[in-house]
Amino acid sequence: MPMRHVPVSLTRSSIEDHFWSPKIQQMREVTLPVQHAMLQETGRFDALRLQWKPGDDQPHPFWESDVAKWIEAASYVLAKHHDPDLESKVDAAIDLLAGAQQPDGYLNVFFTVVKPGERWTDLLDAHELYGAGHLIEAGVAHHAATGKRTLLEIVMRYADHIASVFGRGPGQKRGYCGHEEIELALVRLYRATGVSRYLELATYFVDERGQQPFYFDLEDAERPSPSYFADEWRFATRAEEVQLFREYNQAHAPVREQADPVGHAVRAMYLYSAMADLAGENDDASLLEACERLWSRLTGRRMYVTGGLGSSALLEGFTEDYDLPDETAYAETCAAIGLVFWAHRMLMLRRKSSYGDILERALYNGVLSGISLDGRSFFYDNPLASKGAAHRHEWFGVACCPPNLARLLTSLSSYVYSHGDDGVAVHLYVSGTGAFEVGGTEVTIRQETSYPWDGSVKLSLAMGAPAEFPLAVRLPGWCDRPSLSVNGHEVDLASVTVDGYAVLDRAWNDGDEVTLDLPMPAVLVRAHPLVSAASGRGALMRGPLVYCVEQVDVGVDPLQVVLASEVTSATTGVDESLGGAVTVCVPGHTTSLVGWEDELYRSDGGPVLEEAEIVAVPYHLWANRGDGAMRVWLRSASSTGEASRSA
Repeated sequence: MPMRHVPVSLTRSSIEDHFWSPKIQQMREVTLPVQHAMLQETGRFDALRLQWKPGDDQPHPFWESDVAKWIEAASYVLAKHHDPDLESKVDAAIDLLAGAQQPDGYLNVFFTVVKPGERWTDLLDAHELYGAGHLIEAGVAHHAATGKRTLLEIVMRYADHIASVFGRGPGQKRGYCGHEEIELALVRLYRATGVSRYLELATYFVDERGQQPFYFDLEDAERPSPSYFADEWRFATRAEEVQLFREYNQAHAPVREQADPVGHAVRAMYLYSAMADLAGENDDASLLEACERLWSRLTGRRMYVTGGLGSSALLEGFTEDYDLPDETAYAETCAAIGLVFWAHRMLMLRRKSSYGDILERALYNGVLSGISLDGRSFFYDNPLASKGAAHRHEWFGVACCPPNLARLLTSLSSYVYSHGDDGVAVHLYVSGTGAFEVGGTEVTIRQETSYPWDGSVKLSLAMGAPAEFPLAVRLPGWCDRPSLSVNGHEVDLASVTVDGYAVLDRAWNDGDEVTLDLPMPAVLVRAHPLVSAASGRGALMRGPLVYCVEQVDVGVDPLQVVLASEVTSATTGVDESLGGAVTVCVPGHTTSLVGWEDELYRSDGGPVLEEAEIVAVPYHLWANRGDGAMRVWLRSASSTGEASRSA
């Protein structure tokens, strides 16, 4: 396997961008304070004081994970900004975690005060290891951002305790978590500390998954009380239901034998992220092959056009190939975030634009739709059609999505660039800088762009001395006619493109400039013919953005909208009510309902189409202007049987 790439760190990268900078600033000034208030109001902080008694509201076994993700997001902010108030709040939260940690390193409030004596007896549902994973990630992030070891020492003690409990040694449990996360967290802890047992434990958890006898069957026979979600699994009696139950946790087969993405979508993304990490760390070709197989099946058969994942609310995940309903799409925000995590890890192993394209698609669409324009409310699920009843919420009983979103966006600059033995790569187009050392020479890339509203990108190199190295620039798959020049001289892309990246291998000097032009006309995207929800319909895209039509813009239910068969005459506008977003205006029609008031079926001709200018807005901005219906997949004139007459 080739040497993997390493992301440019948060402290060596910056975002100075009209699109992303306001969102990240809002995270710091609005979203993180709102989330901290909700952690306080809902009792998550107070639970760590271990003062619960019967009759009080029970702490949830997942609560530590919410606190941990908030700390992680706040740590990324502290890595770049001096904020004494935020730092004080983080330190206070860490003090509470330290006080809740048991003498042997264990740290979960639910099994400390609500069900003492039942530790590690409900790996299926209680997710102690999942919570531990998020604590570990927070500990690594906090140490990297602040240099403090307070949380890092807590999570190392916890990881050491876990390593004593789980494994293949005498007296150890041969188990693994029902909700993956600990696996990728342990790899991060290994990279931060160099302690090999953390990498070995991550490898164990991934390799043990799906081995027979199935661990959750054994656990069920020995558990002293019902699992946390036992009522939800009582249907699992017949063989096919038991298989579905095992697939839900990706525990139906050893990971190297798994072919299709199945079960809970977030769990799958975290597992596949860990598999990619371990493929790189352990030089494990079979794990990488499994990742590539699962990637192909996911992106070719089971992913929404928005990068959303999970068509079933019951499973919070996958069903079967091409089953991608729009109005009932689950597409959990955390699943899209997980896809970003996995895509980025695959990109670090294999510099292929197909990974960067999916990372970008999920980030700009499936992730960003999860947060409101004002940064105060969130979607848990992200449907692709709505009759107007969908609303973002300030918080959730299981509040995984809000702090997950925060930790991704506050760490975004580390996703833009990477470097390795084969040079430097630019993966995302975001104004700002990335700095790294190449052959002993300090190199800084400054990027200037109005992406995603415009496809012009300029990269300027600042260097202490000339240096020769390859600079790889991603050519997005959505762009048919990219062009690139170096210092004003156009480059023949056909001769330098490798796996969707323009690889510019040359001697670089201070002040060199690379300019990339990515024309982004509006296009009408079609789905696979077996995606029934999109049959006879198209989705508007412009650049990396998926667009949707909202009732507030067209005055009717978007179900009545019929696009022209071509959108070559599309124009763009700017909507200040949506933060200056670029809108797309295309010719089309709306279906008249005149004459259908009291009729359900007719045989005397189809509805009348009235000419209309259809305004579409970026999908990630929907539901920010009051109630109203929305649709991504829209009927087009070439596939309707309606009469095109002006009323």
